[in-house]
Amino acid sequence: MKYDVLIDGARRSVELTRPADEPSRLTTMIDGRRVEADAVQISPGVYSILLDGRSFEVHVEAATDHLLLHTAGHEFRVEIVDPRFWRRGRGGRIGLEGRQQVSAPMAGKVVRVLVAPGQHVEAGQGLFVVEAMKMQNEIGSPKTGTVERLLAEEGQPVEAGEVLAVVA
Repeated sequence: MKYDVLIDGARRSVELTRPADEPSRLTTMIDGRRVEADAVQISPGVYSILLDGRSFEVHVEAATDHLLLHTAGHEFRVEIVDPRFWRRGRGGRIGLEGRQQVSAPMAGKVVRVLVAPGQHVEAGQGLFVVEAMKMQNEIGSPKTGTVERLLAEEGQPVEAGEVLAVVA
C-alpha cells in the first residue's frame, strides 16, 4: 500500500508491502529507497522494529490528526496526507480502517483467551494472555471494533508473528 506522509513536516512517499508468509516483515520503499523492516507489536501502542538490521522500540501515540512516534529519546510527528486511510473514532482518536490482524509478539503459549468472536472491543483491550519465558503478556486490540475471528485457543503454542485474531 502506498501512502503520502508528513514526517515532522517533510513530505515522504512510503510504500509498504507485507509478505503473506511473514506477517511481521515489511518491505518498505521510502522516497524510492528500499528499507527492510520487521515490526512486532509488543504491547498496546509499543512496537519492536528492526530497520535494516538496527533495532528500535517505538511508542506510538494517536492524536486527533496525527501520530507521535517516540524512540531513543526522539519524537516524530507523522501525518497521513491521504485521509481515506484514517477515520475518527471515539474521543477524537484516529485508527486504521478495515481489518487488523493481531499477532503474537513472541513465541509462547496462549494461556487465556479474553474475548469471543463477535464481541465488541476497545483499542488496547486485552484479547489474549500469552506466556513466554515464564512471563505473562496481555495482547491488546489494535483498534476499536469487533472480534471477527479467533485463530488461537487456550493452551496452543504460538510463534512470533503468528496471527491470533482479526479485529474489524
